[in-house]
This record gives sequence, C-alpha cells and structure tokens, in this order.
Amino acid sequence: MNLFEHLTIIENLMIAQTELLDRSKRQACEKSMELLKLIGLSDKALSLPGQLSGGQQQRIAICRALAMDPEVILFDEPTSALDPTMVAEVLTVIRNLAKQGLTMLIVTHEMNFARDVSTRVFYMDQGVIYEEGSPEQIFDSPQKDRTRQFINHLKVFEKTIDAEECDYLELISEIEQFAYKNLINRKLVYRMQTLTEELCINTILNGDPEIRKLDLIFEFAGDGESSRMTVTYEGRDKNPVYGADELPRALFTNACGDISYSFENGVCTVTGTVD
Repeated sequence: MNLFEHLTIIENLMIAQTELLDRSKRQACEKSMELLKLIGLSDKALSLPGQLSGGQQQRIAICRALAMDPEVILFDEPTSALDPTMVAEVLTVIRNLAKQGLTMLIVTHEMNFARDVSTRVFYMDQGVIYEEGSPEQIFDSPQKDRTRQFINHLKVFEKTIDAEECDYLELISEIEQFAYKNLINRKLVYRMQTLTEELCINTILNGDPEIRKLDLIFEFAGDGESSRMTVTYEGRDKNPVYGADELPRALFTNACGDISYSFENGVCTVTGTVD
C-alpha cells in the first residue's frame, strides 16, 4: 500500500492530485474528504498511517488511486497479509466500486470474491493466460485440464491436528475461511466443524492418550455440495465410531452418514461422505 508514514491521511490523498493533476489544495482536500466518507474513514483524515489498522490503510490506498480519476485500477492481491476481518473491509470497498461500473483488473486468490465481483475471469498458468471465460464457466465448467485441477485443488481442506498444540477456535476459523473462499455452503461448513470437534478432537484425540496427532482431509465435489472426509492416524486397531460416547457419536454420525473405519499396518482410517 506504501502510504507516506510521515504524512497524515488527508495529505497522502492530496499530494498526487496537487502535483500531477494541478488541482488546488482546496479542490484536492474536498475530493479526498468525499472519498474518505465513501469508505467510512472521514474521521481518520488527520491521523497518521501508523495509527490505522492494515485493512484501513489498504482502503486509504484505494482512495488515493481513486483520487486520480482513473479509467482502470489494477489490484495485485489487495487482501494479502490481512486478517479475515480486514479482508472483508477491503473487499467491500472493491465490490462497491464494481457496482459503480469502475473497470478493475484484480489478481486474487479470494475465489468467492472473484466469482461474485467479476464479469470476466482469466486463469493464468506459467505466466500466460491459459483459459478465460465468464465466472460461471471458469468455476463451474472449466474446459481445460489445468484449470480443472486448480479449481479442484482449491476445494481440498487438509490439516494435521496435534493433541498438545491444537487451538480449537483457530481451527474453526480456518474452516470458515476455507469455506468462504471456495463457495462451500453453510450446511457443509457446520458439518465439517462438527466432525472436527466431535470426531477428531473429542473422540479420537481426547479419547485415547496414545494418539497424539491425526491428519484430516475434506475433499469437495465441483459444485461444493458434498465432501469426502478422510481421517488418518497411527494407533491401535480400535474403531472410534463404536468407542465414542453416545452424544458425540450421535452428532458426528448425523454429520457424516456413511462413516466407516479401517485399519492397516498400524494406521487407522475413518472415511465418510458429508452432504
């Protein structure tokens, strides 16, 4: 975003207007305040960049570009290095710009956002445009192999859960972020979280002190309406489905109806379809 740290927010927005567009300071100030009101940050006009959050700074950087009345704006990963709350702030601003008809070229890995805001999607591979089309074509019916592989790869959630280092809230947050980026419906998100908590953590890891970690994978079908769950871990040949307490078992079997267990060479595997 590269705001000038020694200048206030309003000065950051005004400087290019007065230097390159020959606007008077009054004109530049009025234009800048208009843009700050647009993004809900007019109260930050006299603040320094270091006093703002990362998401706020990124929104200011977008305003600085808008102040120059561009015909096209280029965004290169505008949400990189931002936490989920800040990401939402920035994407809201860009969505509003799209609704106003501003032409934008955006490089992003936010798939939900890309599908929602774009009129044309370009998939690039090894530095060249490999496939292009409408959002519906690229995300629902890609025509080329590497595009299909990319879209399908995005819809695989993989996580190693360590019994001693597991942060449950962080894990649930990761599932939420994955679902948002990959157009996963809310019912599946809830069931993923239920299986993570009740099967993986409460039943397998907390139910056997000898099991210290496990690998969890959710693989999604192209439409995001169903998922294949695979849980693997080293341990004794003991089916966690039958060994679980009644309430957790009821919860995770409801979330994954065809759940099954197998054991081979010291590795336990639990699989099932989540839909």
